[in-house]
Amino acid sequence: MVKLMAASSKLWPIVTVPIENESDVVAVRQRAHRVADMLGFERQDQTRIATAVSELARNAYGYAGGGRAEFILDAATTPQRFAIRICDNGPGIDNLQLILDGQYRSPSGMGLGLIGARRLMDTFSIDSNPGKGTTVEVGHKLPLRVAPWPRAKLTDIVSSLKKETSSDPLAALREQNRELMQNLEELRRREEESQQLNQELGDTNRGVVALYAELDGRAEQLRQASELKTRFLSNMSHEFRTPLNSVLALSRLLLDRIDGDLTPEQERQVGYIRRSAESLLDLVNDMLDLAKVEAGKAEIKPVRFAVTSLFGALRGALRPLLTSTAVELLFESPKDLPPLCTDEAKVAQILRNLISNALKFTEEGEVRVTARTGDNGASVVFSVRDTGIGIAPEHHERIFEEFSQVDTKLQRKVKGTGLGLPLSRSLARLLGGDLTVESGQGQGSVFSLKIPASLGEPGREMLTRSADDSKSVLLIDDDETFRYVMRQIVGNETRYDFIEADGGEEGLRLAREKKPDVIVLDLQMPAVDGFTVLQQLAADDRTNGIPIVVSTSMTIDASLRSRLPEHVRLISKNAISRESVSSFLRDAVQGVS
Repeated sequence: MVKLMAASSKLWPIVTVPIENESDVVAVRQRAHRVADMLGFERQDQTRIATAVSELARNAYGYAGGGRAEFILDAATTPQRFAIRICDNGPGIDNLQLILDGQYRSPSGMGLGLIGARRLMDTFSIDSNPGKGTTVEVGHKLPLRVAPWPRAKLTDIVSSLKKETSSDPLAALREQNRELMQNLEELRRREEESQQLNQELGDTNRGVVALYAELDGRAEQLRQASELKTRFLSNMSHEFRTPLNSVLALSRLLLDRIDGDLTPEQERQVGYIRRSAESLLDLVNDMLDLAKVEAGKAEIKPVRFAVTSLFGALRGALRPLLTSTAVELLFESPKDLPPLCTDEAKVAQILRNLISNALKFTEEGEVRVTARTGDNGASVVFSVRDTGIGIAPEHHERIFEEFSQVDTKLQRKVKGTGLGLPLSRSLARLLGGDLTVESGQGQGSVFSLKIPASLGEPGREMLTRSADDSKSVLLIDDDETFRYVMRQIVGNETRYDFIEADGGEEGLRLAREKKPDVIVLDLQMPAVDGFTVLQQLAADDRTNGIPIVVSTSMTIDASLRSRLPEHVRLISKNAISRESVSSFLRDAVQGVS
């Protein structure tokens, strides 16, 4: 049994309507509609209230033989509540809970009326006992826009209701028909709005699907473009580096006075040529290194080294960049910093880029390089601090984008490619760390490189031995300029006899005939390439014991090494000099792989 709300002084009666015949049922509906209108309910709520009350009044008359309807304003709630209480002295309702649960219908249809009224109204309560009648109370909260009614003002509604004439059944039916037509029109309008909304949603969904398809297509295009760029840079490494290596090697020959003295003017000109070639080679190397990192083909070679040794090497290598006495380059050797085990070459490359940039953009003051431990010794943090022009906060991420530069007067003076910082950050992340910046306009900059202190066990060191005298060297290379450079270098070494071939087929013939002590072989040649030469040399008993040095402009990585026999020694053409040639020839003759 559902309990009725207890009586309260805040329950203000408005009007009571007897329910003794069919006309009274219509009158109760009209009164409910009218009072709801006077209290400020919207038209739709008026209809809901009138319909619920009409169903309950019809139950009271048809099932209990009559009763009364009490209209009340409940001022105890916020907002106030319009309540209607339908009372009868009938036989009461058996199976009340089954009816309320929707599991029972009485022959008179009372179950449907009760359930419908409960659904239409905000509140619903019922008290019914066999032989003692039934009282049903329903209520609907006043709209929030309606100010609370004072009890004194409620008398105006009571007075207006008393002046109105008694109900006319035909007028009530006409009013119900009018309300029904309005409701049908409202439903039709809402159905049209729903159809229009569904159509708009469908169009939007089709647009979203098309957009996703376009985005997927663009993403695939970008992925293919990125792969194409990486393949292009990798495949062009030989074409990029070979002529530059030749220019550098030729300028080295001239500066070493191998073919005679130079005049001061000639030496200055050759110096310009060499510096320009070095700058261009740096750009090419940065592009290739960045492409290799992006393609996931960069190798990490951990070695154990001391930071003080690294700082010493950097100090000597970068001191020539100090073109002004107004700027000082300082290295703070860390105290009690244990040796690191990571890729020293990549760490040095990152720091060289950072220090070089700091010197470029610092006109006076200092560039200070420091190192410290972090994360309880698990990491090391290198910092490059300068007193230069600084970087505005809105450009902090932009400087790490490829080919992106901040436009300043000093930037236009020093120029640059915009690859150093993107490459440095990529290398830092490859080492398991990151590169960050703290800076403000005109306040200098601090670039911080944080990396793990250890990346695993270092690789084994290679041994060197002394070489025998009077050895023959066969160079197989289709690049005439490189053969000239090697001829000039090796030809000046009295302990070597120099033989050259301009292609793979000629090189194989000379190798079988001359049986040289060492072969220097290029990989990328027309007709018969270096890989084919290696296979045929290994398959021939006359040549399979000859030490081989592969000199190449290709990127030397794990992929390339996997294609070569283990005994083959690799040397980059970028590293060709008198000292390096003597070293790798000596090692190759002694069988060092």
